[in-house]
Formats: sequence, structure tokens, C-alpha cells
Amino acid sequence: MVNRGFTHPAIVSPYAQIWSAQMPNARVVADQETLDLAQNAHDLVVHSLSLHWADDPVGQLIQCRRSLKPDGLLIAATFGGETLNELRSCLAQAEITLTGGLSPRIAPMGEIRDLGALLQRAGLSLPVADSVSLNVEYKDVYHLMHDLRSMGETNALADRNRKIPHRDLFDLTQTLYAQNFPGSDGRLRATFEIVFLTGWAPDESQQKPLRPGSAQQRLADALSVPETPCAIDPSVKPSI
Repeated sequence: MVNRGFTHPAIVSPYAQIWSAQMPNARVVADQETLDLAQNAHDLVVHSLSLHWADDPVGQLIQCRRSLKPDGLLIAATFGGETLNELRSCLAQAEITLTGGLSPRIAPMGEIRDLGALLQRAGLSLPVADSVSLNVEYKDVYHLMHDLRSMGETNALADRNRKIPHRDLFDLTQTLYAQNFPGSDGRLRATFEIVFLTGWAPDESQQKPLRPGSAQQRLADALSVPETPCAIDPSVKPSI
């Protein structure tokens, strides 16, 4: 969707083999705390599905921005707040039913508005945040958890319950899941929301907002509607 070619891409991802096969000319680096990226070296940086694991996500984006050439593009993909909402809900309900308490079992994911604000904090221009929800179906909750383990997306919360949960917890979770979130043919549906963040390294060639009051055409004329001045009551004092 970006009408531009890129010659010096870099990929931040824990899945180096996958990206190296897809983009053999790209520099692929691990998603470590300090990214192995040189400054002003790339015209495209893709941060792929690992930002939600970062201790300092803003710092990750700042490092990506510094590695970009002027007017270079950053694309960051990360899981959003709707990810695994079905599993989160059923696990919580099952644990409350069985134990009367609740322990953190699924890490919270960022909401799209908050994630979009990270781009501005990182100093990127023309920030845009968008999302897409992927609906996946599983045979049962055990197959879903097995898939999460294979993805490296197991529970790593510091405050998690370290005791091995009783199987009753997962059996009840399966029952609640099947009742509330059924898929097709008796399967279970699961949501993975992926938030895409795009921003550009600042450059003088980029479009900039006009100075307030510099418009050359009235909005009423563009919309072909009459303009009605706002009546101001002089007895009402503005509040600050």
C-alpha cells in the first residue's frame, strides 16, 4: 500500500529463519533490549510481533526510528487488547468458580489508541495505527493452549501463580468456552487482534499541517451548506 521501493530493510523478529527466507536482502535482528541496528542505515524497519514482550516498548520504537534514514518507514505489528479475550474470560470465570479468587494468566495487551500514542512519543512523523482481527478455530481449549506454547506465547507474568493448576480448572474452562464462544462443527473460536503501527522518520520533504487561519476556502462553501455564526452570550464568562 506504500507506493515506494525499499533497498535497505531491517526486520526485528525472534523468527529469523522465516524472515530470512521471505526477505533475503533484509537485515534480521533479534528482539533484544538493545537492538543491533546502526543509525541512519535503513529505509524500512519492520518490528514483527514481539513489541508486546518488550520491557520498554517506547525505547524499542526509538531505536527503530534512529536506525531509519530520513523519511524512512517503520512498520510495527503487535498483538492488541482483543487478543484471546475468549480464553481470558473463561479462565477467569472458571478460576473464580473453583477457588473464589483470581490470578493473572494472560498478559494484558495494549489498546490501539495507547499503542498509536507510542509512535508520537518515539518521535515518528505521520503516525497511523490500525488493526485487524484474525478469527481462528480450535478443536478444544487444550489445542489452543498447545498452539500458544508452540508460538512462545505462554504466561510470563511476574505475578503469576507458580503452582501447577488442577486439571479441573481447564476442564471447566473448556465447558465455559464451548458454551459462550462456539465455532463451527463444535470447535472453539479464538481472536488474535494484530495492531499495525506505521510512522516515518522526520524529514523536511514530508507534508506538514498548515498554519491556523491560512485556509483559502470556507468549509461551508466546500459542503454547499449555509454558514450559521455561533451566537455568543456576553453574560457567560468562559471557564479555564
